[in-house]
Formats: sequence, C-alpha cells, structure tokens
Amino acid sequence: MDNTAFLETLPIIGTITEVHGPVVIIECSVLPPLHQALCTYFNQTVYFFEVHQHLDEHHARAITLHGTAGLSRGLTVYDTGAPLRVPVTEACLGRLLNIFGEPLDSLPPLVSTEFRNIHSKPQPLSEATGISGILPTGIKVIDLLCPFIKGGKTGLFGGAGVGKTVLVMEFIHAVSAIHKGVSVFAGVGERIREAHELWREMQDAGVMSDTLMVFGQMDESPGVRFRVGLSALTYAEYLRDTLHKEVLFVMDNVFRFVQAGSEISSLLGRMPATVGYQPTLITEVAELEDRILSTRQGAITSVQAVYVPADDMTDPAVSAILSHLDTTVILSRDQASKGIYPAVDPLRSSSKLMDKHILGVRHYNVAEAVREHLARYRELEDIIAMLGIDELSEIDRKIVMRARKLQRYLTQPFSVLAQHTKQVGVSVPLEQTLTDCEAFIAGDYDHLSEQQCYMRGSMQDS
Repeated sequence: MDNTAFLETLPIIGTITEVHGPVVIIECSVLPPLHQALCTYFNQTVYFFEVHQHLDEHHARAITLHGTAGLSRGLTVYDTGAPLRVPVTEACLGRLLNIFGEPLDSLPPLVSTEFRNIHSKPQPLSEATGISGILPTGIKVIDLLCPFIKGGKTGLFGGAGVGKTVLVMEFIHAVSAIHKGVSVFAGVGERIREAHELWREMQDAGVMSDTLMVFGQMDESPGVRFRVGLSALTYAEYLRDTLHKEVLFVMDNVFRFVQAGSEISSLLGRMPATVGYQPTLITEVAELEDRILSTRQGAITSVQAVYVPADDMTDPAVSAILSHLDTTVILSRDQASKGIYPAVDPLRSSSKLMDKHILGVRHYNVAEAVREHLARYRELEDIIAMLGIDELSEIDRKIVMRARKLQRYLTQPFSVLAQHTKQVGVSVPLEQTLTDCEAFIAGDYDHLSEQQCYMRGSMQDS
C-alpha cells in the first residue's frame, strides 16, 4: 500500500521491539484484541500485522502480512481499530486481487464505500438453509457416481499432477455456462507460474467475467497464506448476499492453508501435536469450513482441492478436512497413467447424496450397476494379467468388456482445454448419461470398440 494519508488518523499503539522472521513483538501502551490489524510505515510502504498472542500486560506477538526484510526495532505501530477488512463491490467480478482486496491485474483499485471484516462470524443457524439437491456439472463421471450437492462442500483429493486444477477450472466453466452463476477462486500458496497460467486460461475459456480470483502466493508470508482463504470467502459471502446467485467457492489448495497454520503455530512457540501438525488444526479448519453455507439470500457451493501427502488418506490434515465434506472425489494416479481423464477413481469417490430417496431409483440403480461392473473388473485384473481374458467365464468376459467401455465412456474432453487438445469440450446432461450407461450395461454397445467410447460426449453424438 503506497497511500499513507490514513495513517495520520490512526492512533499510535506502540513500537516494534523484536523481529523474528514473519513474527514481530510489539510493545503496546494498551493491548489490542486478538486478530486486530496493526500497521507500520517503512520504505514508503504500509506493513500490516495481525495480533495472535498477548505475551504480558504490554507486549503482543503478531504475524506480518508482508515480507519483513528491512523492518527494525523502534518503528512506530498504529492501530487500525478493527481486524483486517477488504473492500467489497459487485465490480470485483473479473478481477485478480490479493489478500487486502488490492489489484494484481494492473487495473485500477476497487472503488467501494463498503468494507467487510474477514473474520466475520458464520450466519446464524436460523438463516442457514439445508442442501437442495444435485448441482449438475455436465461432467459424466461426477454427475453419475459422486454428484455435487447444491450448497454443499466437495473435496478433490489427489497428489501432484493428476488434474485437480484442470477439473476445478471445468467446474467454474460449468457453473458459469449451465447455472449462470459466479465463482470465487482462492489461490492458497499458488506458485506464481500456476497463478498466471490459470488466470490466462480462465480468460481464454471466456469465464473470467463471472469469476473473482484472490491469490496468496507461495513466496508470501505464512500469515497471507493462512488468511487469504478467509479474504476470498468474504467476497463469496458478499456475492451470495447481494447477487442472490449460485456462488461457486473454489479453494486450491486447502492443504497449503493447513501448512501455513502449522508454520504460524511453530513461530508462536506452540507444541506440535499429531505428526507435527498444530494443536489447533481441527479448530482452524472448522473456522473456515463453517462459514461456507447457503442462506435464504443465495447458495455457496464449495469445491476444495486437497493435496494428499504421500497419498495417505489417513493423514490428520486430510481427515480434518474430510469430516466437513459432502462429496469426496479422489483422483487416482493409476487412472491418469491409463489416459483416463478426468482421473476420478470411481470406486473410492463417494457422495452423501448416493441414496435412492434423494437421487431417484433410476439414477441410484444405474450408478450401483456401473460401480459393480467396475469393481468386478478390478477384482479380475490380476487374473487377466496372469492367465489372459480367455480363462474367464463367459459372464465375466462380458462384464470386463462392458466395464472397460464404461471406463472409457466416463472420460470426456473439457472446454477449458480445447485450445490445447484441439478437441471441442462437451457437457453431457445427467439424463443422457443415465441412458447411455443403461445401454452399456444391457449390452447394446457390445459391438463397439473401446476406442469408439473414448473421449466423447454422449453416445448419441456422431
């Protein structure tokens, strides 16, 4: 921030006495509340801090929200009088912002008279609304086997390079095209290269005008990576309350949010807990997740990419995130190695909506039949590898043949990758997906080759 005029109106609260990396200790005349935003002025820049601990009657420990190179003891600290706030306006759509709501896209700053506290409380239970059915995405494998819940939370779990970010971009495209909704993207600990590529690809895909992107990059202070999700969520809440639209809140990557919390916990001197994570892990994840909810004003549907360390789904951070989710989409390196994209593992992915009373009898029965075919094929893969497919019974041979075609049918070209793959992206209505899968299971497509089922829309498309 270069504009320092507002500093003259702020009261002086104390001075910096110690600087330890991103942690500063401030000697205060009056202790500020926890989460209060403080600031200092140095090198023609305003530096912001967030109070995290009271050490004694006159000393507070704060985390910086900027790099600390050049900060020194004796600098005057001012009290902003409130927690960190961001400017909110409907003109935020189509913009690329940082944790403070400042532009990263070289466009003019947001002009707004309204500011919102990033630490605002969740809506009261009396205002919240429950889930309201499926949110179709046009992605066959998702809509069929692990449908998104309108107003719910979905997690995309997977290691590096299995297609989490591409799938996230396609969801944003689907919400914009199918539901005429808006999207808020929170980039937590993104690499600068990734952030730039994502921004350009969103523009090329034509969905940036309905999207707001908020980035806290990997080279920034852990305080920024820890709070940028709350900053983005504040914008999502504003759009929900003012536009009354379907808001898709996308967070990539929630694991980096947990890592930033662990880093801050160590800097504050807390004893680590299980596997070295912070003792406040469950609380910190809940503070973020509990604000993602739908009200009578509008719905927030959340998609969260989650890196799985060492592909271990029992990791404490992964378990803490899992407990808040309605739909779990697990991306498999094994699927990706076979060229199956999106690389969703159909047997490990699940949704709380997989109930015939919610989905309807037809959808439930078709999904179960597809799972049974794919599960039986997985059981027989070792036998086929050792003895060959000819050693199977006639019934098992048919199941394997149909399962392999179903596996390839559940791939599809994405709109956001059309420029790279030279294939036109397709969106398939759920009803058409059900019809096609029924035909596969009944043997209507036994005469087709596997290649004829691969990377296409519905089977009715020529």
